[in-house]
Amino acid sequence: MRRRQLLLSACALMVVKSASAAPGHIEEHLPQARVAGKGTFTWFSLAIYDAELWVGDQGYRPDAPFAAPFVLDLRYARKLDGVKIAEASAEQMEKIGAGTPLQRAQWLAKMKTIFPDVKEGTHISGVFLPGAGARFYLDGKALALVPDQDFARAFFGIWLDSATSARALRTALLKDAAPR
Repeated sequence: MRRRQLLLSACALMVVKSASAAPGHIEEHLPQARVAGKGTFTWFSLAIYDAELWVGDQGYRPDAPFAAPFVLDLRYARKLDGVKIAEASAEQMEKIGAGTPLQRAQWLAKMKTIFPDVKEGTHISGVFLPGAGARFYLDGKALALVPDQDFARAFFGIWLDSATSARALRTALLKDAAPR
């Protein structure tokens, strides 16, 4: 009986540990990654996606937002056109005051080539790489590398900049983002 309880406890511990482990493409960039915060983005009360901010040991500091790598993972709640995702991203970059009009036009053209159409359950993960730009993944598979630091800052600023139009989501993402 005691042996059975120990075995069940060990199995339960393994399940809990694997449930909290970062997906491989996140762990690749953030050893010992942890979810700093998560929330849902809604538009007129419709859920568009769930977002999770993953950080490493260095965490994420709003006073030094691009000092350490981090991952923003979006799990879409509905079918969306990739071009619309790119256009909405460019609009939000403009709203936070990122880049020049020429840069935003170039970024929009690039995002239109990167972002695919999505359906419910699709994950797009963006990795901020200090000094190297941004890398994107679709359901854990490499999608694109954009070696443009200005683009990377503008893109992740959509959610993390203090001027974001999604302030409640920003607060939720940064809930436990401090370095440990």
